[in-house]
Amino acid sequence: MIEQYVKSDGTVVRRHTRLPAGARRETAILGAVVAGVFILGNGNTVTTGADTQPMQFRLPRQQPQQQQQSPVVYPIKRPEWDKPAARPTPTVSYPIVFPSPRSGR
Repeated sequence: MIEQYVKSDGTVVRRHTRLPAGARRETAILGAVVAGVFILGNGNTVTTGADTQPMQFRLPRQQPQQQQQSPVVYPIKRPEWDKPAARPTPTVSYPIVFPSPRSGR
């Protein structure tokens, strides 16, 4: 809460509240999330029509599951695994001295 005060040019500023930095953005994001939950969350309700019968939900019948053959052969091997990986070669021909805590550099 900011109390009433007078500016240096004589303008009187009335008592008002000031939101902290970023509060408007956070409030807008929160409002969008609440609106989205409200709109998307009521997807299964029926509000139209004068039907007095309760809505009956039936699950679809499950078909007998058939044995499916997987096209994947395990263990998975890649062609590159047979060859040893190439070692990286240094690109600098001179030694680089890194400072260490003991050397004091």
